[in-house]
Amino acid sequence: MGVAVKVLGVFMLLLHNSVQQVFNDKARLLLPADYNIAWMRTLDDNKLISAISIPGTHASLAVHGGPEAECQSWSVESQLKAGIRYLELSVSGRDLKVVHGLFPQYTRFSKVLNTVKKFLSIHTSEVVLVRVKHVSWDRFPVKVLNQLKNDPDCWVSDKIPQIKDVRGKIVFVQTNDFKLGISLIETDDKNDYKVSHIGVKEAKIAKHLNEALKDCKADLAVLSYSSGTGWPVLRLDLTPKVVAKKINRWLYDYLGGISSLKSKRCFGILAMDFPGFALIQRIIGFNY
Repeated sequence: MGVAVKVLGVFMLLLHNSVQQVFNDKARLLLPADYNIAWMRTLDDNKLISAISIPGTHASLAVHGGPEAECQSWSVESQLKAGIRYLELSVSGRDLKVVHGLFPQYTRFSKVLNTVKKFLSIHTSEVVLVRVKHVSWDRFPVKVLNQLKNDPDCWVSDKIPQIKDVRGKIVFVQTNDFKLGISLIETDDKNDYKVSHIGVKEAKIAKHLNEALKDCKADLAVLSYSSGTGWPVLRLDLTPKVVAKKINRWLYDYLGGISSLKSKRCFGILAMDFPGFALIQRIIGFNY
């Protein structure tokens, strides 16, 4: 009996810690035993994908390169299991190696795509939005674009789909150099990612989220960022991880104040650095 009580106590402690976690810089994913990975299952089939709140990650594959470059700690698979449904990645060259700035991330676009597809083959009620930036001088390979256009598991139309049309699929999001998928507007202004003072960054995020509330509607996808890095550059006191550790706690509380109003709110896509499980769940909660 005593052993059972101790085991239960350890389990409850782990559960408490995972529920309270708003910032994560550990590679290992710990989820509550009763957590339902497929959170999109209960969403209205007729709702447009642009009319829901979607937790996402900025520079989703940026796990290498040192303090100035690293923006995430979980793998793509772990991010998806934790509830992330928007990914963005930069690719370079004809072989589409994933990079973040000057730093290679030791994987390729095809491998990331296969990871997402495998997740969706298991969790067929889910939808994953993917935004691709091609940062080379040469164009995105035409052969790959044609393959994606003919892939039944990918949504490449610029029409905003209903959720029922894209369950189990990847929905691509357009960029200037990748013209497949839906278009979106960003609430962030140029250089908003540069952080000199945390308080200023918080005010900007609040402003952008208020804009997203107004812009989040049926015919337009909206993207906001909570991520940032120190300015001037090479400020070790404001690396992406340091900024996220401070911002994620504030963001969790700020969204909590909005959720206390007990009304459904649509923020569109919110891309974050080093999000913890609790912060992801708070964004998901706005859909219910």
